[in-house]
Amino acid sequence: MDLFEKEQNVYDNANEHLADIENGAPLKTEEFSALVKEYGMLLKHMRRITKFADRATGHLHKKNVDLEGKVYYDPLTGIHNRRFLEENIKRTIKDLSRSGSILSIMMLDIDFFKKYNDTYGHSAGDDCLKAVAQAFLEYIAREGDFVARYGGEEFFIALPNASEKGAQRTAQKILKKIMALRIPHEKNEAADCVTVSIGGTTINVKHTDNITDYVKRADEALYMSKHNGRNKYTYLQYNEN
Repeated sequence: MDLFEKEQNVYDNANEHLADIENGAPLKTEEFSALVKEYGMLLKHMRRITKFADRATGHLHKKNVDLEGKVYYDPLTGIHNRRFLEENIKRTIKDLSRSGSILSIMMLDIDFFKKYNDTYGHSAGDDCLKAVAQAFLEYIAREGDFVARYGGEEFFIALPNASEKGAQRTAQKILKKIMALRIPHEKNEAADCVTVSIGGTTINVKHTDNITDYVKRADEALYMSKHNGRNKYTYLQYNEN
């Protein structure tokens, strides 16, 4: 019998005693005291269970909050992931379109990363991705800016309210920073260390815009950086519809 059944039994027995007394039966003090004592013990057990349940609920809530946060981060590099990008950029477009603001975005790719993995191994490749990702964060400091791992060795940077020149300055700092890491890469045809190629564009944001179109344009600029020797930044004007 569980606690709730015991509680109901005690309650029913007490009601029967009260009904008997109302009908003229004498008060059986010992039996009534025993019922009160039993009920008190039940209450004590139920309070303990309630406290335990409250602690468990609080613990589960914290776990859920932690898990919700982790959903938006790449487990390898520790930066935001593509899911965060796709959800956050929609809000960014909506907010910027209301004020008629601009948005600069960049697509970044580690040069000859497949050759790096083939030469140094996938464990070294993971370390390279982590080091490069953390280097990006150094220049993503304004409110609303963010960097996300787009997939594989490709990354995405959003710079709300950053002009073409502002984005270019950021890109040049990133290129220098990655070179300064001096991560050896003997198969990199652009340098003797790890480098990145960057493509960017700047948009006068409209609420009808789609992130896919932004990425396509920045990808075209990234392709040009790769085609023209890598380890460089290329800007392309965004073609508005």
